Amino acid sequence: MNQEQISDIADMLWAAETGRAPCAPLRERILAAAGGADPVAAAYAVQQHNVRRRLEAGARVVGRKIGLTSAAVQQQLGVDSPDFGVLFADMAYGDGEPIPLARTLQPKVEAEIALVLERDLTHERHTFADLVSSTAYALPAIEVVGSRIENWQIKLLDTVADNASSGLFVLGSRPVQLGRFDLATCGMEMERRGETVSSGSGAACLANPLNAAVWLADMMVRVGTPLRAGDVLLTGALGPMVAVAPGDTFSARIEGLGEVRAVFGN
Repeated sequence: MNQEQISDIADMLWAAETGRAPCAPLRERILAAAGGADPVAAAYAVQQHNVRRRLEAGARVVGRKIGLTSAAVQQQLGVDSPDFGVLFADMAYGDGEPIPLARTLQPKVEAEIALVLERDLTHERHTFADLVSSTAYALPAIEVVGSRIENWQIKLLDTVADNASSGLFVLGSRPVQLGRFDLATCGMEMERRGETVSSGSGAACLANPLNAAVWLADMMVRVGTPLRAGDVLLTGALGPMVAVAPGDTFSARIEGLGEVRAVFGN
């Protein structure tokens, strides 16, 4: 793996982020940087390069997001597993808190179930029971996904390198314990100014959001950064993504979890 090329690719994504100007797809560059090694590992190396840059600038990690949990999206990108990105404190917004559109880049929204941990997850292989016993509560969430790749022309390597197309996230304020609702069957509807723009259920996320959470817990142990108490896990979309326009307000209701709102400026 060519570390100089990895650094150069990370710089391109960083420049796209800070300059508010998306760049061309990076997958061919990532393949070249892999040099015959695993190209997905090379893409994660690009992601980690910019994670370190943010940490050195004083950012605080508050959790992880899971992407590619939809079977349709996996088929579209030619993959058979999710991916993950890192959540930082400055990406978090509260329910109804105004979001400056300048904080986003090619934004789209999707409704998700967020889990907040109360215990570390450090086993090599986790079970549903491990996740249930280690979760303090769930919250309704809206993820504001964004892409540093122009026109969302992404494949797997592009989105992995781009921190799983992370942008911002909005959390609801009514914590619910897992035993009080059904993660798999709970319905979701997201509205924009009273019009339904996305709908789905917990089953849209790898058949059950806990499947995604177990995958993430195992993966983070393998890469040497286990999930810790207090971490927020965005478990994956319950319905289709919707593009954001200036002044939009979205309201997502998840059965048993309540409602969360994302309010965008002009």
